[in-house]
Amino acid sequence: MAHHHAVRLCSRYFLWGFLPWLVLGCTESSLRLQSNNSLEEVLDEVVLLRDVTGAFGGHPMEIQAIGLVANLDGTGGDPPPSGFRQMLVTEMQKRGVDSPAKILASPSTALVLARAELPPGIQKGDRFDVEVYVPQEHGEVTSLRDGIMYEVRLAEQAVAGGRLRQGKVLGLAQGSLLVDPSGDPDERAGELRRGVMLGGGVALESRPIGLLIRPESQSIRTSAQVGAAINRRFHRTQRGIKAGVAVPKTDEFIDLVVHPRYKDNVYRYVDVLRSIPISETTAQRQMRLRYLRQRLVDPLTAADAAIQLEAIGGDSQPVLLHGLESADPEVRFRSAEALAYLDLPPAAEPCADAARDYPAFRAAALTALGSMDDPSARDALVQLLDEPSAETRYGAYRALRSMNPHDPLVRGESLGDAFSYHLLDTSGPAMVHVARSRRAEIVIFGSDERLETPVILDAGNYVQVNGTAADRVEVVKITPGEGEQRRRVTAKLDDVVRAIVEVGGSYPDVVQALTQAKATGSLKCRFEVDALPDWGRRYVGPQLAEGRSKSSRRMKDSVLGEGGVDTEWEGEAAEIYLIGEGDEEPHEKRREAEAAEDLSSERVFLVPDRRWSWPTRIGRMWSPQGE
Repeated sequence: MAHHHAVRLCSRYFLWGFLPWLVLGCTESSLRLQSNNSLEEVLDEVVLLRDVTGAFGGHPMEIQAIGLVANLDGTGGDPPPSGFRQMLVTEMQKRGVDSPAKILASPSTALVLARAELPPGIQKGDRFDVEVYVPQEHGEVTSLRDGIMYEVRLAEQAVAGGRLRQGKVLGLAQGSLLVDPSGDPDERAGELRRGVMLGGGVALESRPIGLLIRPESQSIRTSAQVGAAINRRFHRTQRGIKAGVAVPKTDEFIDLVVHPRYKDNVYRYVDVLRSIPISETTAQRQMRLRYLRQRLVDPLTAADAAIQLEAIGGDSQPVLLHGLESADPEVRFRSAEALAYLDLPPAAEPCADAARDYPAFRAAALTALGSMDDPSARDALVQLLDEPSAETRYGAYRALRSMNPHDPLVRGESLGDAFSYHLLDTSGPAMVHVARSRRAEIVIFGSDERLETPVILDAGNYVQVNGTAADRVEVVKITPGEGEQRRRVTAKLDDVVRAIVEVGGSYPDVVQALTQAKATGSLKCRFEVDALPDWGRRYVGPQLAEGRSKSSRRMKDSVLGEGGVDTEWEGEAAEIYLIGEGDEEPHEKRREAEAAEDLSSERVFLVPDRRWSWPTRIGRMWSPQGE
C-alpha cells in the first residue's frame, strides 16, 4: 500500500505542475521501496537501442563530375588528350553543343574536375558547396579567377574492370567560382587553379539515415519495437498531423527522419535515439534516473549520462538542473546542452558561458543554442555578438540564422543577387567576416568602419577602388568595348561595398578588395574568413589524463558497441570524448591574448585542399586554428 500511495502521490505532483524537485523527491521515495531488485539488476533489464542497433548513413558521400569553366580572362587553355577530355567532349555532344573542340581550345575556357560531399541526412533540394580544380597535367590553365562553371551532373564514381565508371547522378551544380583572392601567379600559382562554388550544388535525392538491427537481434518484432520506442519519444508535424520520425522498413533496417531540432547536429540526434530504451517501466525509469544523476556529476561520465537523460525527455529535467549546480565546467555544460535540446530556458545562460569561456565546448554550445525556440536562447546569442572572440561572435551570428533566418537582426539583404550582406550594429570591436563555405556572405560587425585613404584596390579584373582624397572613394569599372561606370562615395566601408556591386562587381570582386585593403593597412579592423569554432578540440579538466583516457575508451565501447561494431557512424562519442595530449590553454589567457592582438588576420584564405564535411557539425566544414 505504501508503494502505491507513493506512486499516486508522485503522479499527482506531476499533473499539478509542482516544482521539479518534488517529482525527484517522490522518485527517491519510490526507489527506497524497491527492495527486491538491486540497481544493477534493474539496469541489466533495460535494453537501450544502442545495445541492439548500429547507425547507418553517417559518412559524407563524395560525388564528382567533369566540367567546363568559361568567362576566364585569357587564363584558360586547350586540355591535352586524355580520358577527362573525351568524357567532357562526349557530354557536350549529348547536350547538343556545336564544335566542342573549338570551345575547349579557347583561352577563356578550362576543363575542370568538380567534386562535393553530400552530408548525412541531406534532403532533396538542399544546396551544398562544390570544389573545382584543374587536373595537374593541364598546365596551360593558369587561373580560374572570374570563372563560371556550366551545369554538371555529379555522381559517385568508382574504378571497375580498369575503367572509371559513373554511378547514379545525385546532384547538379553550376555557378560562379570563388578563387583565393590573395593567390599570386608567381608564388602561389596552384591556388589560382582551384576554387569553390558556394552553395553551387543542389541535391537531387535525399540521403537516408537509419538504424541497423544487429544480426543476433534481427526480427520483425525487434524492428517494430525499435520504431515504436523512437516514435514515443520523437515526432514531427506535417500539415498539422503528428507523425513518428522512425519507419521500420525490414527486420534489419529502420529509416529515420531528422527531427527539426537536430537539423544542425545529426550526429547527436542519432546518439540520442540510440540511447532510448526499447521498453521501460516507471519503476525502472526512476531507478535509472537516480543512477544517471550520479554519473552526470562525474566529469568522466557526464557526457554519456547527459545523452541518456536527453533521450528520456522531460522527466530528466530535475536531474539535468541539478547538473547545472556543479562546480565542474564539463558537468555544467553537458547538463546545459541536453536541456537546450529539450528547449528548456535554464540551458541558455550556461550554454552561452561555455561558448564564451571554453573553446572546447564552443561549437557544441552555439549549435545547441541555435536549436532552441525559447527567447532566452536568442537573447544569449545576441549578447555573444559583442564578444571579442571572432569565432564566438560569428558562430553566434550563424546560430541566430539557424534559429530563424528571417530574424531582422541577421536577415540582411541580397546585394545585386551577388551575395548575402549583413551589417550588424554591435558594440564589440569592429570586424569584417567573409565566407568561403555554404553561401556567398559578408558580415560587418560595427556600422561605422571606414577605409583609410589614400588607397588603391583591385576588385577583380575590371573594377578598381581609388581613394585619393580624404574620406572619399571612387569606384570605377572599365570593361573593354563596353565603356566605364563610376561611383563616388565616402570611405565608409558599407558605401564602398555597395558601390562595387552597383558597378557590376561580384562576390569574389568584393572579397578581393577587402583582402587587399587589409593587406595594405587601409582596413584597420579585424578581417576573418570562416571564423567558426572547431569541433575537434578536447577539454581536459582537473582529472588525471590517464584516468580520463581509460574512461573515454570505456564510454566509446558503450556507445559504439563491443569491438567497434558501429564503424560507419562518425558520431560525437568517437571524437569529443577522446582526450588529446595536454590541457586547453586557460580560457582567461586566450581571451586576454585575443583582446590584445594586433588585429591582423588569423586565417589564410584558402579553398579546402581535399574535403570539407557536414555543415551541421560546425567546425568539421571549417577548421580555424585557435580563436
